[in-house]
Amino acid sequence: MRTADGEPAPGSGAEHGRGRRSERGSLVLMLAALFVALLALAGLVIDGGAKLDAAQNATAAAQEAARAGAGIVNTGQAYSTGRFSVDQSRAVAAAQQYLAGSGYHGVALPAGRNSIRVTVTIRQPTRVLSLIGIDQFTVTEAATAVLVTGVTGAGR
Repeated sequence: MRTADGEPAPGSGAEHGRGRRSERGSLVLMLAALFVALLALAGLVIDGGAKLDAAQNATAAAQEAARAGAGIVNTGQAYSTGRFSVDQSRAVAAAQQYLAGSGYHGVALPAGRNSIRVTVTIRQPTRVLSLIGIDQFTVTEAATAVLVTGVTGAGR
């Protein structure tokens, strides 16, 4: 129903049509924004969890490689003087060999007379965050192992 000037008559329900036209497509826009937010949240959960797992693996590999190196005793010195120390060159080689055999990339260096420090780096592709341009993440962890000899403890 319309008035004499062509406007919708009050109470006819036609006046609500104009307001609805201005809201047209707002649901699609809201759903698109929610989809992007959910995708980002899923990326943080999935790829964030993968990064934490990679950090734990890098730490474990660095610790094991450092232990493998720190256990290499300089036998010549041990036999001649009775003192134990790490054979630095063989220890570094043992740690590098452990890393290579385990499939990790890292660096092993002497960290004093009786210790070895190993740093492991893992590069892992992302699963979800690659959709927004983050293709990979890098995790670097380090560990040091020290050669301990003899029996130690209270009263010994």
